Amino acid sequence: MKPEMMLLLWAVLLAFVQMLIAVTGATLQVGLPLLAGNREGLAPCTGWAGRASRAHHNMLESLVLFAALVLIAALAGKSNAMTLLGAQLFFWARLVYAVVYLAGIPWARTAVWFVSVIGLALIFLQLV
Repeated sequence: MKPEMMLLLWAVLLAFVQMLIAVTGATLQVGLPLLAGNREGLAPCTGWAGRASRAHHNMLESLVLFAALVLIAALAGKSNAMTLLGAQLFFWARLVYAVVYLAGIPWARTAVWFVSVIGLALIFLQLV
């Protein structure tokens, strides 16, 4: 398996762990009975639980782009040192992003997010 594909696999695991953390936060904040219901009129989570949910949703948005780029690079046979660097930047930045967002450090969160975008751009530029 190409290293970029392995990083995609790890990114999927990271998204799954973020989902579990977000669900745990929501359960602790509003309780399982409300979460098991239809959630109509349910107030959004606040504090770390809200940040966990937002970080998870942001990861899902980014994961779609990352997966598409990695799969296109693999199928087109265009994997190289630059696509690997892009995948590494993306994954490690997203891992740090999850921790920084959960901790509530706003400017660091934005800076780390930008590093992950640079990773996506590096892969994209190898495909055009």
